[in-house]
Amino acid sequence: MAPTVPLALPVLVALLAPGSVVASPSCDYPAHLWCSSREIAVACQAESHCANLSRPAAAPVELSLFYESLCPACRWFLVQQLFTTWLLLPSEALSITLVPYGNAEEKNVSGKWQFQCQHGPEECLGNMIETCLMHEAKNFSTYFPVIFCLESGSSVTKNLEACLQVYAPQLDGGRVAACVQGDTGAELMHRNAQLTQALDPPHQYVPWILVNGKHTDELQAQAEASLLGLICRLYQ
Repeated sequence: MAPTVPLALPVLVALLAPGSVVASPSCDYPAHLWCSSREIAVACQAESHCANLSRPAAAPVELSLFYESLCPACRWFLVQQLFTTWLLLPSEALSITLVPYGNAEEKNVSGKWQFQCQHGPEECLGNMIETCLMHEAKNFSTYFPVIFCLESGSSVTKNLEACLQVYAPQLDGGRVAACVQGDTGAELMHRNAQLTQALDPPHQYVPWILVNGKHTDELQAQAEASLLGLICRLYQ
């Protein structure tokens, strides 16, 4: 039976072989520990010799979608591009923020926020439903399939219970409805208004897409043409 070779020995031999790395003066670790962590490998200038060290995780590409619940172009982008891309990519590659408000307007009447939307009261209700859904669900992977269901279905405002049953049966539709009908929903929509009004440059249309915090005509066009391709190019 062949003698057992300690795991650290091949690493040590490789590191000490002719032409191999020489520890920097800042390295005060024995050679058999040089590959035990990335910090030690960096200190000892041994990273290229440590095959066991994985590459550090890349930051996700951040995409923010400013949209309206009944805007046809918004619905198309969310259903055909954004949701499909999210399904295909690993969770660590893409971080998505949804802000349903768009070209709406708000006013404060006797201390309460009221809203007017480009496609009428039904759109304001749709924006509010999706905003309250996000608030109640908290987790993106829980609420995004429900929003996809609403936006791809026959009615954004009438299909909440059906979409919840299919995609998030653990969520209480009554809590979402209470949010929509109460002060919480209005405050959440006011926050969406503030986020939209703070855009720089100001939005000129919807959907309005930010990639890593930036909006340009080129990024918008690339996202609408092939969001998956864009994210794959940008993810380092």
